[in-house]
Amino acid sequence: MAKFISTYEKPLPHIGLSDWYTKQWELRQSADIRRSEACRLRNSSKTTRSEGNVRTKWDTYINDARIADRVLELSRWKDVLEDLLQKLITEIRLLNDEKSNTEKEIENITQPLRIVSECISMRDCRRGAELTYDEADIELKKELRMIANIHEALTKRVQATWEKLNRLETFKFKLSLDIEDKIETIRIDRENLELDHACANLSYKPKTLAIDKTSSITYEVWLDRCGCSKSSADDELSECYTFRETTRVMREHAWNDIRAQQDATDYTLRKRIYQTQKARNELEWQKLKVQKEMEMLGNEINQLEGTLMSKIAPVKCVETRLENRVHRPGPELCKDEVESGLKNEALQLKQTEEDLIKMIAHANLINTLEQATTVWNLCSYVSTRIWKTNSTL
Repeated sequence: MAKFISTYEKPLPHIGLSDWYTKQWELRQSADIRRSEACRLRNSSKTTRSEGNVRTKWDTYINDARIADRVLELSRWKDVLEDLLQKLITEIRLLNDEKSNTEKEIENITQPLRIVSECISMRDCRRGAELTYDEADIELKKELRMIANIHEALTKRVQATWEKLNRLETFKFKLSLDIEDKIETIRIDRENLELDHACANLSYKPKTLAIDKTSSITYEVWLDRCGCSKSSADDELSECYTFRETTRVMREHAWNDIRAQQDATDYTLRKRIYQTQKARNELEWQKLKVQKEMEMLGNEINQLEGTLMSKIAPVKCVETRLENRVHRPGPELCKDEVESGLKNEALQLKQTEEDLIKMIAHANLINTLEQATTVWNLCSYVSTRIWKTNSTL
């Protein structure tokens, strides 16, 4: 090379041609690798995209079916509980009617209770020997105790019915809340079922995946709660029906017992009336006999008095004879048979007068107006007692 020719080169080391070919080969290999990786990435991305779309579509379809099934299940449970609620409302209404009927029966029972008390009070107005513990008195007191016990039992039954109604109202409120919760859940699930990817008001909810274990329960627990609600409602309905029928039967038995006891009491009162009427008739018959005997005794008293008056003249006569014989002279004043006879006659007349006086006094004592008045008052009282007993019946 001529000395006058000059060349300019970068002050960098140059590589050889072989190295250049090597570099080209490396770049070609790197490009192939990158294209291969890009192709695999495109294929895997397409597969992932397709699988994601398919999975999303199927997940959406399956979840829609699950929501629809859930809505159907909730609707079934809601219908069951609503039917039980309607039956419960009907039972509450019937139990209220039963309570009202029982209260009316209690008010009606007070009337025979007052009647029995008045009968006992009227029978306590009896006087003297008529104030006895007879069968009518026993039956009236038995009826009074029975009606009082029935009144107390029905009052306690009304109290128990009121408590039962309170429990039913509480259960009804809980069942209504459960139905309202299910209705609200059905509304929410139906709204979710109507949502799709093109709906408005869609947004990210990042906190929805955070599961709150304190506020959510498992499906098994929820199903058990629904079953418990249904079984509890069935038990309450069955118990309410039994309670209501028991109350009705109790009320009917109470009135049957009262009527039976009233029949028994009426029978004893009629029997007592018959006995009292029989006693009155007997006393009236005795009264007639006593009146006849009094008339006969009055006639006898008159005859006794007449006999007593008729003895006055013989007494005067015999006493006059004895007095005259006292004036006999001298030795003629002796105790002869005439004197003995006259003295015996005077003593006999005195004894006869005393006997007649005693007999008249005894007859007058028997034939007093007080005895006749006592018999008349007794007969009048018996008649009054019979009239009051008839009024009681």
